[in-house]
Amino acid sequence: MNDSFVAAVVGRSTDLKDYRLRSKLQPLSQSSKAPQNHRDPPGPTENRVTSPGTGKNAQISEHTDLTGTRCLGNDGRLLFSLAGGSLRPCCCGEGENSLVVADLGSSGSSGIKLKVFRGTSLVSESSLLDLPSGLVSFFMDLNEPRVPALAVASGPCIYVYKNLRPYFKFTLPGLEVDPLEQDAWAGHTDPQALRELLEGIRSKSILSQRSLHFLSLEPEKWEEFVKLHQDQPIRRQTVITCLGTLRKCTADEDGVSCLVIGTESCEVYVLDPEAFIILTKVVVPAPPVVLDVSGQFDVEYRITAACRDGNVYILRRDCEKPKYTVELSSQCVGLVRVGKTVVVGCSDQTLQGFTQKGKRLWSLPLPSPISALSPMPLPSRGFGGLLVALSSGEVRLYQDQWLVNTQRAPEPVTAMTFGRYGREEGTVIMATRGGGMLVRILRRTASLQKSEGGGPPVAQSVRLNVPKKSQLFVDQTLREREQGSLMQSAFLTDLLRTRVRAAQAYCRALEASEGPCSEGLSSEGPIKLHAAVRGLGPRFTLTLYVVNTAAVRPIIGLRVCLLYDPAHYTVAPPMLTLPLLAPGLNYSLSTLVTCCGALHTSDVIRACVVQEGRGGVLLTANINMPQAEGLV
Repeated sequence: MNDSFVAAVVGRSTDLKDYRLRSKLQPLSQSSKAPQNHRDPPGPTENRVTSPGTGKNAQISEHTDLTGTRCLGNDGRLLFSLAGGSLRPCCCGEGENSLVVADLGSSGSSGIKLKVFRGTSLVSESSLLDLPSGLVSFFMDLNEPRVPALAVASGPCIYVYKNLRPYFKFTLPGLEVDPLEQDAWAGHTDPQALRELLEGIRSKSILSQRSLHFLSLEPEKWEEFVKLHQDQPIRRQTVITCLGTLRKCTADEDGVSCLVIGTESCEVYVLDPEAFIILTKVVVPAPPVVLDVSGQFDVEYRITAACRDGNVYILRRDCEKPKYTVELSSQCVGLVRVGKTVVVGCSDQTLQGFTQKGKRLWSLPLPSPISALSPMPLPSRGFGGLLVALSSGEVRLYQDQWLVNTQRAPEPVTAMTFGRYGREEGTVIMATRGGGMLVRILRRTASLQKSEGGGPPVAQSVRLNVPKKSQLFVDQTLREREQGSLMQSAFLTDLLRTRVRAAQAYCRALEASEGPCSEGLSSEGPIKLHAAVRGLGPRFTLTLYVVNTAAVRPIIGLRVCLLYDPAHYTVAPPMLTLPLLAPGLNYSLSTLVTCCGALHTSDVIRACVVQEGRGGVLLTANINMPQAEGLV
């Protein structure tokens, strides 16, 4: 998604009616609309924005449109979305829900702000040093009162905020630097020679950020850059791509949680929330872009990671590599867990459901591309759904693969999150492509039943026209009840008689050497024979294929004799000599068969395999000749 907004609604309770009464409903001003010349950010590696909100006294202006939707904009400024947000417990310790927004600004990294909105007012604002790639709230200790912390991922670092103030900074361990790159910076002072050497190393391994920056400079800046950095050690850092939380030992809502980190170096880390040490590390085949975590670290957990290679990997406890792999039909654009089902949105406009072991359950086509996904859990109603935002501006609610409800947003939605906000149990906050935010509250009387089109087809509930029981059926049932033992004895007698006849026929075939495989060559090994007839008639080409199936021993001195009725056919030659048969090779012999009968009727030609010095036929094959089409 080309977006640059990170949001999380945090808190437990607030009087939503109070701020509704205090807020003045105003019409949407021209400044709060998206400009016509707005362009989406260039990509996830260089997210840029054009018009952030500024000033600590800025407030979210609120208005109501014709559909009753409460639209939130930032004083006419634009907010862009980078990733879907999530509803989290309070991070301010006052028992109120708050909306935490990472506003990327318009002047590079200097304008990035971490803003906290309570109700419709901006209550806090902090500066961020770099572009954020993830934002979660979590409980890092058991201290009272229970105040969650806020973790912001940016570059290779995790910035932890407590009470909305900087608390701790954790940096991921550095990556190994190529020894050739270190030798190049240590032994070369000529910028041109250093550049040529780094270009050669670049094709074989991954360079550090310093070397990549040097290769991108203009020639007049090479010498100054080399003098400035030559004596400094080379460091190579990874970049955090996604962030999640994992309960430590309990499944309580306010339980201590670990941080789960996905990196550009194809690694997934689980970070201890108290000591900030790495508890476990798992390497995946490609960089993860979306994480979904469930379970407890001390008991059992699952980490579902969607990666850039188009696959989804499921990680389990005490596994050094992914336990299950799911191959998707296209690239993943979103991944959420609804109950025990993992739902993946793909770029080919499909929504796919999988089990926790990666088995596909269903696939659902959609009318337009997916722009955002969010789970919609309502435990009080026993409902678990999925919100799907489409690029056409449509927002759909699904329960499994069944469509429950459809809403339409004024603009395409690029990120959304659902959960408790204030006293309202069901609130969805959406960020649009034009930079606005929408807040929609679920009515308490809303029906969340599946639509009529869901469930089994109507024909499945139609009763079959089964005829009534006839007198013959009743008599047969009574006979089976009364004479069941006699019928069973008769069945077993017939079964044994059939088996005896089959065994006798098999013995006769072995004695007459009429089977497809010879068993008489005990000293040399068995052979196999089959034939193929080519032609329309009256002249045919008969090809015999002979294979020695012995393991290592060859066979010599074999001939094939063709027995036929002279009144129907003439065969030239009727006797074929086989060469030495090496084990496992297929030997072919051909002869010409001419149909000489007046009516050109078909008959059987028998091919017999004999061996010099031994009496009897070793193998026999009956060849059914086809009907001759006519004289040629």
